[in-house]
Parts: sequence; C-alpha cells; structure tokens
Amino acid sequence: MVFLEALLAFAVVIGILVTIHEFGHFWVAKILGVKILRFSIGFGNPFWSRRFGTDQTEFAIAPIPLGGYVKMLDEREGEVAPEELHRAFNQQSLKVRTAIVFAGPLFNFLFAILAYTMMYMYGITGMAALVGEVSPQSVAEQAGFHAGDQITAVNGQPTLRWSSVIEASLQQMLDDKKELVYSVTNRQGYESKLWLNLENLTVDDIAGGEFFEKFGMRPFRPPLPALIGEVTANSAAERAGLKRGDKIIKLDNQEISDWTALVKYIIQRPDQDIRVEIERNHQKLSLMLRPDNVNGKGRMGVYAPYFVTEHYGIWKAFILGAEKTWDMSVLTLRLMAKMLTLQISYEHISGPISIAQFAGQSAQLGIAVFLSFLGLVSVSLGVLNLLPIPLLDGGHLFFYLIEGIKGSPVSENTESILQRVGLTLLIGLMGIAVFNDLGRLFS
Repeated sequence: MVFLEALLAFAVVIGILVTIHEFGHFWVAKILGVKILRFSIGFGNPFWSRRFGTDQTEFAIAPIPLGGYVKMLDEREGEVAPEELHRAFNQQSLKVRTAIVFAGPLFNFLFAILAYTMMYMYGITGMAALVGEVSPQSVAEQAGFHAGDQITAVNGQPTLRWSSVIEASLQQMLDDKKELVYSVTNRQGYESKLWLNLENLTVDDIAGGEFFEKFGMRPFRPPLPALIGEVTANSAAERAGLKRGDKIIKLDNQEISDWTALVKYIIQRPDQDIRVEIERNHQKLSLMLRPDNVNGKGRMGVYAPYFVTEHYGIWKAFILGAEKTWDMSVLTLRLMAKMLTLQISYEHISGPISIAQFAGQSAQLGIAVFLSFLGLVSVSLGVLNLLPIPLLDGGHLFFYLIEGIKGSPVSENTESILQRVGLTLLIGLMGIAVFNDLGRLFS
C-alpha cells in the first residue's frame, strides 16, 4: 500500500510538472505561429491519444513517466509542404526559437511561484526555532547558545521555524562564510547576536541532515500537556470533533500525562477506534477517534502549541513565493557548483525512487507540505533544463547563443557530436541518482 501511494504521488507530481513545462513550449510556439504536431506527456507508445483543433494536434499520454515533449513542424524531421514552411520551427528567427525553448523552464519557475504562494496562503507549520539542549564543547556552546534561546534570524534573514534556520544556514555556508551571525532572544526576552564559527563544518554536514549533531544543539522538546494547538483539515482529529485548545486527559480510560504519551499511543493504533476524554472550556467531553493509517502508523492530524504556522494574505504570500523560488533556484545552482568542484558529495543527488518516496510522504503530511515539495521539484526541473547540456533546453539555448555570435547555426555534425556527449552525461547522472536511491532504499 505504501509503495502504491508513493507511485501514485510520483505520477501526480511528475505529470503536473511535465505538463506545465511542455505547455510552456506549446503555448509560446502556438502564439508565435509554429505548427504543433504532438503534445506528449511521457515517452513510448501512447496508451491514450486524441486530436484537437484546426491543426489536428495530437495530445497523448505515454507509459514512461520521466518527461514529455512537444513535436513541432520541422524540416529536419520530415518533409514540409511549401505552403506550411512559414510555420516550421527551423524556419523561425533566432528570437522566436529562443523564446519557444526558454518557455518550458520559465513555466516551471512560474508554477513554483504559484505553488509557494498557495503554500504561504494555506499556512506552513513547523517547529518553533527554540533551542533545547546545548552539547558541551560544541560550536553552539562556544558561540554562546543556551537552552531556551529562540533564533529569530540568520545573518539578518528572519527565521520563525527550525526548517528556516537550517535553510538560511545552508545558504550562508554555500557563500564560504567562516562564521554565521544568529539573532536570538533568551528566556528573559533580551535580544542579542551570537557568532558561530564554521571552520570545522562543511556543507555536507547540513545537506546530509546532521545540522543539530554538528552544531551541537537540540530543538526544544518540553514535556507539554496533551493540548491541541491546531487541527488539520480532513484529518482523523477533525472527524472526531477535536478543536484547538482541547486538552486530552484519557485515551481508552488510560491517563495521558503529556504530548509525548499522546503521540506514542496514537502511533501504535492505526485504524483503531479510541475513546478520547477531553477537557474543553472547563467541561469534560468524550469523543471517538479513529487514527488514519500512514505507513503503518497512526496519525490523528493535530499540532502541538509549540509549532509555528506562517500564514499570509495573497499579496504577501505572492511576494514570499517569488522570493522562495529565487532563493531555491540560487541554492540549487550553488549546490550543483559545489558538486562539480567536489566540495559536496554526489551522494546528495536524488533520482526517481527518492522523488517517489518524498512525493508520497509529502502528500500524507498535508497540503502545505505537498505544495512545498511541488515548488521544490519544479524549481529543480527549471534549473536542470537550463544547464548548457545538449539535449536539454539549456543546450539548445547554448547553440542559439553561438548562432547569435557567429551569425550562422552550429553545423549538424557538431550538434550531433555534442548531443551524444550530452546523452552520455545525462545517462551518467541518472546512473548516479539511481545508485544513490538504491543505497538509501536498502540502507
């Protein structure tokens, strides 16, 4: 069941993003007068196809969900009737061809802005950036961190959640900074700045998920009462009638002392009816809860009060969505540059198996997380397709740049050789990604 959920989520994610990318090519080509012969989602022999419009363009869905393509009228791929030569792609001006090719990645970036905007409007929830334990002799202790500190900014970039702290720290480390400046507020409410030394830390330490271990600090996890902070829409908790502010007292007549005990009890009982006794407005009520089954574990769909939710109106969400898209694009390019210069391990490259796993997990964790994942993958596809590698959009744009400089197209022989080189690079990259995926899967 978990495999099928991941596979379905992967198909949805790739289907959406490939359709968006190819629609960019399709829409701009259509506007600029180029005839479209086929619009395909997936590769291989189509299992569904229909023809529409005056040009009888074929719209198809094929079985290999690793991409798609827009086939245009082109003399290099078949005979073109004299009366339609003006609609052939290869007969278009350099500006028109460049616009059509660039439109695919551009639409990926525009979709990422939309996904992140919707995420911020819906509300993204995460753990507040409160410091719990600080390890002795760690870089965090040497910087002056203490239990109870709340991190409010990294090098001036505001951070409400731990995920924001980690992302901001990674961005600064990619700039080869030797220290980070954390703005913190202690338990007494005093604000200060702490300088954290980075000499013995690497980007791999953060990219590999070891931020807290390497920095020597832990998130604040207090033994809070089982108090409901937020109820996720369409969750088991909402169906049971639980509301913000409810305090859970007993589960199946067993007293619940704190949030940890609540989570442990729910996790062990997926798809089982649980009698819940709560306190609401100084009154005791009894409800029936049936936790959802998520990867074999019970999930009720509530957040504790020490989680922070960022929620904005449409205009502010749009600005943040555009900034997030830009930041993730720059971050992706920086990580790629570090990998090429062997400053970051190639173990961080993910392939279709990891994407399927992450897609399934994000879909189960709620709309905001799924939208965030869609935005991230869309940015990654946009950046990847703009790389100057033959066979990718960036490779075609590179050829057009050469054509613009020398005044004539790259020769077919040269283009053919470079495309073989590009194919070899892409196969090698895919091999590394699948190898990493299998290593994570069986580790």
